Amino acid sequence: MHELLTNTVTVFLGFFAIMNPIANTTIFIALTDGESEKAKKKIAFKALTITFITILIFSIIGKGIFEMFGITLPAFRITGGILVFFIGYHMLNGESSKMHHPKPGDNEKSPDYLNVAITPLAMPILAGPGTIATAMNYCATDKLIGIVITIGSFLILCFVTYLMFISGERLIKFIGKNNITLITRLMGLILAVIGMQMLLEGIKGANIF
Repeated sequence: MHELLTNTVTVFLGFFAIMNPIANTTIFIALTDGESEKAKKKIAFKALTITFITILIFSIIGKGIFEMFGITLPAFRITGGILVFFIGYHMLNGESSKMHHPKPGDNEKSPDYLNVAITPLAMPILAGPGTIATAMNYCATDKLIGIVITIGSFLILCFVTYLMFISGERLIKFIGKNNITLITRLMGLILAVIGMQMLLEGIKGANIF
C-alpha cells in the first residue's frame, strides 16, 4: 500500500512538473483576456478535456506504437529522457521551451473563441511532447496498475489545473509574479532530474555499458 501511494505521488508530481499548471495559468489568462467568466470556464474545460483524452490515448496505445514501429523501451526512455531534460533545463534557466509555447499569431486566424482551447492551449502547451513522453514512459511496463496510476494521476492533475485556470487572476495575485518565476524554475529542476533518471534507466536497459 505504501509503495502504491509512493508511486502515485511520484507520477503526479512528475506530471505536475512537466505540465506546470501554475505557470500555464498566466498563459491561460493572457489567451482568454477580454472573455466573460462563462467563456473562460468553457475554454478551460474544453482544453483540459482534450488534454486528458490525448494523454489517455497515448497511455493506452503506447505499447502498440512501440511494437508497430519496432521501438524498444530503452530507446524510448533515452529519447524521452533527453526531451524532458531539455524542457526542464530551459525552465530552470527562465527560458520558454518552444515545445510548450505557441508562436505569435497561432490563433489569430480563428474567429471562434473556443478554438484557443484546442490550439495553442491543449496542444502544445498542456499536452506537449514532454507530457506525452512522460505518460508513455510511465505506462511502458506490462503492469495494468501502472497504467491506472498514470491515468488516474493525470485526471486529478487536469481537475486541479481547471480550478487554477478558472480562479487564475486571484491565484496569480495571491502567489505573486516573482514567486511564479521561482516555482517555474523549481519545476524545471525537478523535470531535469526526472529526464536524467529516464535516460539512466534507458541506458541501463539497453546494456550500453
